[in-house]
Parts: sequence; C-alpha cells; structure tokens
Amino acid sequence: MLRSITSMDDIRRLLKVLPGPDEEAAIQAVKHDSRLTKPRGSLGRLEEIVLWLSRWQSRDVPVMGRPQSCVFAGNHGIACYNVSAFPAAVTRQMVENFTRGGAAINQLAGVLGAEVTVRALHLDQPTQDFTIEPAMSEASCVEAFCVGFDAVDPDATLLCPGEMGIGNTTSAAAICHLLWGGRAADWIGIGTGIDKAQYERKVDVVARSYQLHGDVVTDGLDVLQRVGGLEIVAMAGAIFGARWLRIPVMLDGFICGAAAATLFATSRDSLMHCMVGHGSSEPGHRLLLERIGKRPLLDLDLRLGEGTGAVIAGLIARAAVACHSGMASFEDAGVDSGHL
Repeated sequence: MLRSITSMDDIRRLLKVLPGPDEEAAIQAVKHDSRLTKPRGSLGRLEEIVLWLSRWQSRDVPVMGRPQSCVFAGNHGIACYNVSAFPAAVTRQMVENFTRGGAAINQLAGVLGAEVTVRALHLDQPTQDFTIEPAMSEASCVEAFCVGFDAVDPDATLLCPGEMGIGNTTSAAAICHLLWGGRAADWIGIGTGIDKAQYERKVDVVARSYQLHGDVVTDGLDVLQRVGGLEIVAMAGAIFGARWLRIPVMLDGFICGAAAATLFATSRDSLMHCMVGHGSSEPGHRLLLERIGKRPLLDLDLRLGEGTGAVIAGLIARAAVACHSGMASFEDAGVDSGHL
C-alpha cells in the first residue's frame, strides 16, 4: 500500500476505498457485554470504547497489549513572524528530549505501556511561508505523508498520534480557517503562551493565508499541502495508515485534530476508526470537533500536544477493556439478571 503512494491523487483515490469496520465483531461484543454482571449501559462511554475497539480490532473482546504513541516533529516557515512563545530551535531540542525519555509524553506513555516512536522531518528545512506561497511542494507533502504511514506499527492495538513543531498552532488554525471559514480569530488561542502582540501577529498570519489560498483550495489534502506543516502531514499519514491496517486511533488535541480534519474534508468516512481523547483548551479545537462530529472523552484543559491527551485517554480505553474482558458473567457469579 505504501509503495503505491507517489502523488496526492494517489491518496485521494485510496481515501475512496478505505476498509470499513467489522460489525460482526461489534455484535459479538454486545452479546458478551450483555452477560456481564452489571446493568446494560451502566458503564456509559466505556462500553462505547469497547465497541469501537472491537470494530477495528475485529475482536469481540478487544485487547490493549501493544499501544503506540507516534510523535512527529517539523519546523514552520511562519515561525519567522514570532507567533510562538519559543524559538524554532526548541523543536530540535524537544526531539532530543523525546528520544531521551524526558518529555511528558514519555512519562504518560510509560503508564499506558505504549511504545514511543519519534520521527523528525527535515528540521533544518522549515516549510515555506504560507502567507506568500504554499507551505510545501506536492513531493514534500507526499514524502511526509508516507513517513507518517510508515511509522505505524502494524501490530499496534491502538495508535496515539502526537506532534512537536514551533508555530504549529498557527498552521492548525490556518487549516481550519481554510476548511470552514469564519473569522481568523475564531480559530486562534494562546498556543504555547503567547502575549497580545504575538496573538495579533498570529491572527494576521492566518488571515493573510486565507486571502492567498482561500479561493483556490480544492479539498482537505490541498489545504494540508498549502498551509500544513511536515509533522501535521505526517500525522495525517499515520491516521490514514492506521485505517488501512485496521488499527483504532485516539486523536489528540487541536493540531492532531487539524491533521485529521484534512482527511475528513476529503472523505467524510475517513475518521470512522478514530475517537478523540480530549478537548483542548485551544478554542479552535472545540469548533473543529463540532465540524467533524466527534465528542472528546476527556476535558482536562490540556494544550501541550505531543499526543499527551490521546495517551491519557488510552488509559481510559485500557480500563474499558479490563472491565469487558475481566468481569464475571451473571451465570458464573450466580447473580440473578432477571430485573436488570
């Protein structure tokens, strides 16, 4: 599959023939759940998680034995406008921190038992300034997309994509503004903790990107190439790759959501295998989730990125699986289920 992707049109074609869920596995999971020692539906969204995992793992009793956290890193040409609280050099420094195991994502992934895969994409070659030209060429976009696809462990039981890239909340806001319009400011928050002047520059950058690209974009993948970042493209590739490998995906916050939204805007069925781990404190994320029709599992005021919210939600998924797989049945426990 990966070798067949050499152009953006190849990705578009493949988005039309994505594998679907295993509904028979979900039916069997419901039957299994109906025998457990609890009132039906009493575990709420934990039961929803189990059915979601069952559909994409093709198991009536899903497993969480091999979760994977994929962190992608890239640098952005629009960082030259000082739209972040940190300089672009921090991207590389944080990649080294991920590799050493010193970041928040490493600690949280350790609790989940997830492998952390780190992919840095040409950190010495930032994307172009998307206020004056497309952020990347088609060849660069396809290359980054394939890096994301290739990073996915085919044996993973859950994928949690994450990112690092100074300036990438600006890129995410530009993606959303091009996809859904509104005011530029609707999609913009404080990111890494910017001041008022930086916020105003951020709004201006996003507004100018819309003026340049708004009348010519054709679909979500075109938006991705024009105003995305290499790490955002790689996340989209990982989400796409997980679909082909039938691996459920727990989405992270605003930037990960923007990557997913470009797939959704190109093919509305492309995110069936995804749940959203948390609702970011970035205001644009809430609007994005409304547009793609996803409800987050958690609301913790997170805005770190790295895949941290997705991995925390993975712990909830592990708890859901533990209940579904470990609870006794009414028959085994000798409990009368007649009135439940």
